[in-house]
Amino acid sequence: MLLQELSDIFSPDGPLAKAVPDYRPRQAQLELAQAIEEALQTHSTLIAEAGTGTGKTWAYLVPAFLSGRKVLVSTGTRTLQDQLFRRDLPRLRQALALPITVALLKGRGNYVCHYHLERLQGDDRALKSRAEISQLRHIQVFAQQSRSGDRSDLAEVPEDADIWNRVTSTRENCLGQECPHVRDCFVMKARRQAQDADLVVVNHALFMADLALREEGITDLLPTVELVVFDEAHQLPDVATRFLGTSVSSHQLLDLARAAEAAGLAHARESTNWSEAGKKIEHAARQLRLAAAPIEKMPGRKATFQAIPNPDEFDAALSELLDVLDKSSQLLSVVSEKHPDLAAVSKTCLDLRARLYLWSQPDRQGGNTLKPPVAEGAQAADEDQAAVRWVEHSLHHMRLHSAPLSVARIFSRYRGKEQTWVLTSATLSVHGDFNHFLRQLGLWDAKTLRWDSPFDYSAQGVLYVPKALPLPSDRHFNERFVDVLLPLIRASAGGVLVLCTTLRAVDRIAELLEERFEDEDIDRPLLRQGESSRRALLERFRAANNAVLVGSASFWEGIDVPGNALTLVAIDKLPFAPPDDPVLEARLTLCRSQGGNPFMEYQLPEAAIALKQGAGRLIRSEGDWGVLVVGDTRIVEKPYGKLLWRGLPPFSRTREPGQVVAFFEKKQAG
Repeated sequence: MLLQELSDIFSPDGPLAKAVPDYRPRQAQLELAQAIEEALQTHSTLIAEAGTGTGKTWAYLVPAFLSGRKVLVSTGTRTLQDQLFRRDLPRLRQALALPITVALLKGRGNYVCHYHLERLQGDDRALKSRAEISQLRHIQVFAQQSRSGDRSDLAEVPEDADIWNRVTSTRENCLGQECPHVRDCFVMKARRQAQDADLVVVNHALFMADLALREEGITDLLPTVELVVFDEAHQLPDVATRFLGTSVSSHQLLDLARAAEAAGLAHARESTNWSEAGKKIEHAARQLRLAAAPIEKMPGRKATFQAIPNPDEFDAALSELLDVLDKSSQLLSVVSEKHPDLAAVSKTCLDLRARLYLWSQPDRQGGNTLKPPVAEGAQAADEDQAAVRWVEHSLHHMRLHSAPLSVARIFSRYRGKEQTWVLTSATLSVHGDFNHFLRQLGLWDAKTLRWDSPFDYSAQGVLYVPKALPLPSDRHFNERFVDVLLPLIRASAGGVLVLCTTLRAVDRIAELLEERFEDEDIDRPLLRQGESSRRALLERFRAANNAVLVGSASFWEGIDVPGNALTLVAIDKLPFAPPDDPVLEARLTLCRSQGGNPFMEYQLPEAAIALKQGAGRLIRSEGDWGVLVVGDTRIVEKPYGKLLWRGLPPFSRTREPGQVVAFFEKKQAG
């Protein structure tokens, strides 16, 4: 493909301009497409930061379409995944008149499982409410009529409804070729379509699940491709950390106990006392949870393996649970061929025992039965092999987690020699420096390029850092922050998004706003994260045009609200990761032990990228305008603050509330 072809396609009278109303050529979009074409020719890795409004999606899709190669596009969210598949790809295919076949592939938990649906229909005790009875009816009809089985296509049942966990499969309880419904299986159909398609849309979670499975020698999840595009690539380090670790919850163990009893009584009643076998698993799981109870009083209700307050009691309970699972696994393996249910329970039991044993190693004396002893004088495991283990305990559950301290080695070696990788996002660098991102993923040989947003930020937006606010550690900070917001909310006729760094702050700031709205007779819809699903909140926010939405982590990115529905974004504190995060704590400790500066090398770059994401919610198009408030005065009063605000879009800046109100008046009048 010639670069000339690309300039024709993106030109003012090219096929895109003819197919799309209001199309406008953007130089950055063309240059990004040309850089991707060059990466395709050299089978290399390109890391491309392109500001909001560059037109990243078509910049990578056009060369992908023209390349004639098999392509995988991985997104950070299912929302973007669906948007690409349902809107962007069909429009581009039509504009370029190319016969490209496209497939959408999600993790198996997104597809209705005929087998588990049938089992739920036959279990009167499994439905927990009238709402679930109604939801089950909808799912039954959907499973008969749908071609995809993708739960996001069934609007009548919320995506976060608990019933989905019982009508979808997991890798552990999937019967595979033994399933009586294998010919109708939605997961198998989706995977077959992905194998046959020219371009497959997945999300980072599925990509990382595939990477983790390949580490175990399993290679049937994703098709082999020649080009991989990671959109929203800034999320990759976190997603990789999550998927390359392990997790076992008390819920999973109690589910196993119930499933073992039910399957045993139904299909192998004479073999053993299945009620007793199930109770043993349940008792051992509850004893471990009891032993973990002191963790609930620790910061964040979490404790690393080394910091468990009662290690002897905890280790004894874990050892007893492993012993019970070992015996249960032996019982189940004897009868597993009698029925698919028994085979599935046997597989789950074996898997949970393996994950728990893996979590228990090395022991407190440093002995590790899973690895040969390190020879005297040899190097101990380096950062690439190091992992952190922790226990999370709350009122309703206990989880044992393990995560690698670095994903760089595993991630970087996953690219095939003839593969091209393109990683793109609006937030990959810290003021133009990509080193933090490169280090996290081990992509040192990648080419890095960046393009600024085409928007006129100094005319379209104002960054306001109030003078009079105390530091975020002050116990009156939330009250004072709301004092600052009130006159701005009054001045702004459009929507307001308040982004908080913690869920506790979401609740407190929403409460304070509610009180002040009532006291001062402010008639505006007030929405807060948690009162309904993220999607429902965003729909209400967009529709209202003057709502105030208070949210935390999941609202900092992936939100596109153009126009007057959003004219004020307020960020309470700089988004430094909480110190009670065990993975972060272990990474900082390792950095310190190697003579590094963990704040400058890790915490500050992470905060800069997160802050840029939050700020990116404000201006989404050439016609947008608005105010960004950062309530944390450290951004201008601390020496490191310069690195943070310089990384933001080049808004006009002020510390005077009067100038902000005047900006609102001017924009709303014009």
